[in-house]
Amino acid sequence: MTTPDTLRAQLSGVIAFPVTPFHDDLSLNLDGLRHNLQALKDAPICAVVAAAGTGEFHTLSPDELRQVIAVTVEELGGYVPVLAATGINTALGVQLAQQAQAAGVDGLLLFPAYYPTADDDALLAYYQTLAAATPLGVLIYSRDSFNPSPGLVQRLADTIPNLIALKDGQGDTRRLQQIMHQVGERLHWIGGAGDDAVPGYYSLGIRTYTSSIANLSPQISRQLHDTAAEGDQGALAALMQRYVLPLYAFRARRKGYEVSVMKRLMDKIGLVGGPVRPPLADLRESEVAELELLATLWRSER
Repeated sequence: MTTPDTLRAQLSGVIAFPVTPFHDDLSLNLDGLRHNLQALKDAPICAVVAAAGTGEFHTLSPDELRQVIAVTVEELGGYVPVLAATGINTALGVQLAQQAQAAGVDGLLLFPAYYPTADDDALLAYYQTLAAATPLGVLIYSRDSFNPSPGLVQRLADTIPNLIALKDGQGDTRRLQQIMHQVGERLHWIGGAGDDAVPGYYSLGIRTYTSSIANLSPQISRQLHDTAAEGDQGALAALMQRYVLPLYAFRARRKGYEVSVMKRLMDKIGLVGGPVRPPLADLRESEVAELELLATLWRSER
């Protein structure tokens, strides 16, 4: 079993967040998932998270999640660390955490609780319970309603021994900088708001980020990491202008498109995306045709 310290030492660079492919009837497409994961073997990534946000974690049943994790471990275990998502509530979160451990994952990504206005003491108890469910290293995901203060992150770090990292999905670099200043090196810091946030994150000294673009081209994701880490502002700006900003502008058109656009692009470049599950929205037919311009660009990077 991978220890928390060992996992933490491996998290430098690009963490991939694969989509979960579905058939047209919205059932799992595990053959499509295998096809996509095989394309990530020997890719320049440092870890992969099975069925997290980009993988539509909230739409999967526990058994579906188990299947996705099992396939991911079978395909990528031994190549890179495999993490799995858990959370929503304590009972389900503990069940999913233990299920993931049994499947052979190396760590866990803890999602926020379903209740959006819990106070700090209750949130502390929630994360303590999830983390204590296994001896695996855990990463806490700050997203949606969970936007912790520096003080709460300090309490989490002080009371959860196997907590190794905070993944920021808020994109608020001012608040994140305050958290990092208070907590320091006790946690590993991961930029998790998107590939378009790499310049901001890396300006704070962060050197690990989660990439949905890795679904299309892990090589481009790695180039974003390398140029930002090296401080090559010209090369980074060129990558942002050519690849990232046009894609993220398309994704911003409609709520849920951050997943829908990625899956449709994957379908167009020889990978497997398929539809999204409600309440996410698939692209309109007129937009599918428009997406071909982006597909031509990303197809050339395969």
